[in-house]
Amino acid sequence: MESLTIGGASPCVSSSLRRISSKTTSISCVLSSKLTPKAFQKHSLAALQPAFHLFSSHAPKRHTRARIFLPHLVASMEGVEQTYIMIKPDGVQRGLVGEIISRFERKGFKLTGLKLFQCPKELAEEHYKDLQSKPFFPKLIDYITSGPVVCMAWEGVGVVASARKLIGATNPLNAEPGTIRGDLAVQTGRNVVHGSDSPDNGKREIALWFKEGELCSWEAVQGPWLVE
Repeated sequence: MESLTIGGASPCVSSSLRRISSKTTSISCVLSSKLTPKAFQKHSLAALQPAFHLFSSHAPKRHTRARIFLPHLVASMEGVEQTYIMIKPDGVQRGLVGEIISRFERKGFKLTGLKLFQCPKELAEEHYKDLQSKPFFPKLIDYITSGPVVCMAWEGVGVVASARKLIGATNPLNAEPGTIRGDLAVQTGRNVVHGSDSPDNGKREIALWFKEGELCSWEAVQGPWLVE
């Protein structure tokens, strides 16, 4: 005969507890038959642990690694440079001014200074002072002062190195097809165009050939379509 109370519990509670106990025992038997003793013990302990960690401040945290989009990183490290480009007297005499300017424009660089200029001897000697010891120096000075030159200041990301590639090798016979010298010149002494060989020289030569106030500062509307 069933006892009506178990520790003060009602008959309904007593019956419910027995049913739960019997179900737990049957589930445990099934699990124990399929799991090893060690795995069964681990499973049983896990089942008894409360799920309070879902709302606890001590919940395990997921560590997310910060992602860097490298092209943006590289772009941010690249600085805007300035370079001095000069169309020499042979380029002006041959009517190549528009052709040469268009190559830099199509590349996407920004023109900040432009003028037709008759170079005095003193300025030519200062510009080519690194070549004073060369036997061809007097001939070079005569050549660069023989007629007007076109002075240009260009601005852009990597403009110095890129402009050198557009211009081509000093000896036009060694310059690649598609470059200015490769397409338009045949001899070193008449190689049409000059370009700064470093960012520092770009600044120095622009300051040498342009007076204060001759350069224009402006924003190109196509800028966002050229550089990220």
